[in-house]
Amino acid sequence: MVKRKESSHPLGTPGKKARVDDEQEGRTSAVNGGSQSSTAEVGIIESISLKNFMCHAMLGPFQFGPNVNFVVGNNGSGKSAVLTALIVGLGGKAAITNRGTSIKGFVKDGQTSADVSIKLRNRGHDAFKPEVYGESIIVQQRLTTDGSRSYKLKSSSGSLVSTKKEELTAVLDHFNIQVDNPVSVLTQEMSKHFLQSKNENDKYKFFMKATQLDQMKDDYSYIMETKTRTHDQINFGVERLQELKRMCMEKEERFKSLASLGEMKEKLEDLKRRMAWAMVTETEKQILPFREQIAAEEGRTVKFELKINEWQDKVKDAQASFRALQEKLEDISSEAQTLKPQGIALKESMQQRKRAYHESEVLYNRFRMELKRLERDAEQLDRRIHELQNSADNVSEEEKMARLEEINQLKDKIKALHDQDITTSEQINQFQQALYRDKEERNNIVNAERDQKQKVDALKRQIKELQDSKTDRLRRFGQHVPALLAEIDEAYKQRRFRKKPIGPLGACIRLKDPQLALAVESCLKSLLQAFCCDNHQDERMLQSIMLKFCPHGHRPQIIVNEFRNEMYNVSRRAVVHPKYPTVLSALEIDSPVVANCLIDMRGIETVLLIESNSEAREVMQRRTPPANCREAFTAVGDQVYKNRYYSSEYNRARYLSRDVEVEIGHLEREVNDIIGQLSTIQHRVRSIDGDIRKNDVLLRQHHETKKRIQVTSVNYSKVVSSFTTV
Repeated sequence: MVKRKESSHPLGTPGKKARVDDEQEGRTSAVNGGSQSSTAEVGIIESISLKNFMCHAMLGPFQFGPNVNFVVGNNGSGKSAVLTALIVGLGGKAAITNRGTSIKGFVKDGQTSADVSIKLRNRGHDAFKPEVYGESIIVQQRLTTDGSRSYKLKSSSGSLVSTKKEELTAVLDHFNIQVDNPVSVLTQEMSKHFLQSKNENDKYKFFMKATQLDQMKDDYSYIMETKTRTHDQINFGVERLQELKRMCMEKEERFKSLASLGEMKEKLEDLKRRMAWAMVTETEKQILPFREQIAAEEGRTVKFELKINEWQDKVKDAQASFRALQEKLEDISSEAQTLKPQGIALKESMQQRKRAYHESEVLYNRFRMELKRLERDAEQLDRRIHELQNSADNVSEEEKMARLEEINQLKDKIKALHDQDITTSEQINQFQQALYRDKEERNNIVNAERDQKQKVDALKRQIKELQDSKTDRLRRFGQHVPALLAEIDEAYKQRRFRKKPIGPLGACIRLKDPQLALAVESCLKSLLQAFCCDNHQDERMLQSIMLKFCPHGHRPQIIVNEFRNEMYNVSRRAVVHPKYPTVLSALEIDSPVVANCLIDMRGIETVLLIESNSEAREVMQRRTPPANCREAFTAVGDQVYKNRYYSSEYNRARYLSRDVEVEIGHLEREVNDIIGQLSTIQHRVRSIDGDIRKNDVLLRQHHETKKRIQVTSVNYSKVVSSFTTV
């Protein structure tokens, strides 16, 4: 069964049919059929090969027979690509293939060029330049992504003969190959229209076009009009000729009547020379003031150039500062939310530290009392040591027993002092760790305070931008945008653009329902700030202009898409839902270029907008999504797929919101919240500073206590040694 018919017959050979069968199993192949008895000698397509053409990396080479050929294969195996390549490869326009509007659309995605090679038979007495090409003519064509094409015509031996399209046109005329004639090449759309049409007028028009009678009729009409105009010009010329003859006779008679014609001619030439020099003198007098003015202006130009350089340096510094601040602006919202629980934690930590400080103060008082007691014991021990040393010779047995008992008591005290020394060391370590934690916490809080201050500054700048946008909506997309657009207008007036770029795209669209602003912004994201160019040359010019105005690293996206005067027909692939709109239907877009750009880059005709999160999950995940629907966005900016759900990073619309006052109010409240947090943070810093000072004092006092304990322990040991000696 024949699914679709790609062509009526091969190019330039009437009576030979090419058929495409979608149900044939296997890869695309060319099947030769028919008798060899009536083989033609010229204009037969012997083979074709494709590289990076449409969606095929490599097809062919396909060898065709001299008579009827059938190209069969599965869907997507390359049958249509072969027919399209025949039309394009032989110089046909992209429009007549019904497969695209531009040559660059035939290049495979991800590649920079595509190649088509066609081999034509060139034999017999009707051959085209057989002494140059031989028995075959090889037509090679290269297509690039920038829309250009190049030709190479080679002989049967592979040697290059010509690179001009005129040579290819001569070959096609010689072989009577007409790629735009439906009798030579019958495309699928043309055949469908011919078979389905019931209008006799359409069939007659098809017949007139196929037999070229339509073109002959136009040529005949043009010839008759030209003939009529020529007759009119001849009649007018005859009348004018008679008048000129009469004038010539009058001039001749007048010339003869002039006796001194030669002398008058010489005088005339002399007067002409004098007049020329007089004009030169007068012109020099007029130029002199201008020269003086130019010299004066050149002197002033140097000063202006110095001022321009100075201001350019200032502008660069300001732009660098603006870029740095803008990068921090995006992180401020999330940090503000993060610091709220941190403030609560800081308050709790402050209460804990107060309790710990109170306990440390009690412990310090105990240590101070113990230290005084140890000092008194040390003094008593010193006196006791002197007494023992003085009375060593007169010691009785009872005194010895008493001293032994005292030695045992002193040993117990030494052991207790040793344990107390260990406890004091552990407490010193605890105070050191607490002091380290306090300092580390203080550094973290100081850093957070600095970040919050920077966030406040950024929010205040954003508030100022919104206030400026009350009179100029373009400032929402950046303070530099009005100046950038003015420069684009000036460049377009100077014809540096083929077609004026359009952007930012967010300024070219309007919402029908303001409640969907955040949903649309979450869908389009950076496309709202993007610009659209018709060609790559305009893109390069726009990039050079953006370098002067856009902050480094924040240049808007530039999309190259051929400008069209009408919007794409997306009725077959768009989502149709009785309750929820698509992004495309939710927007008012005056420019078809902007609409086509958003359709190409984001597929806005396939994205639904559903206000409720629960309804979005119901439509996209609990049921089968509507036909052609890829994803949906909720009113709070959440993104919903069939099996995934992503929460929005933003809580307010920035570019598409209509109520500027409400947006300014949100930002001002956010600034006030952060200022309140800063007050809490500063209070916490002062509290931590007090804790650090107190802990530092306690740490020094514990070190002194440890030294006193060690000194007392040494003194006790001396006493014990003295008792033993005695």
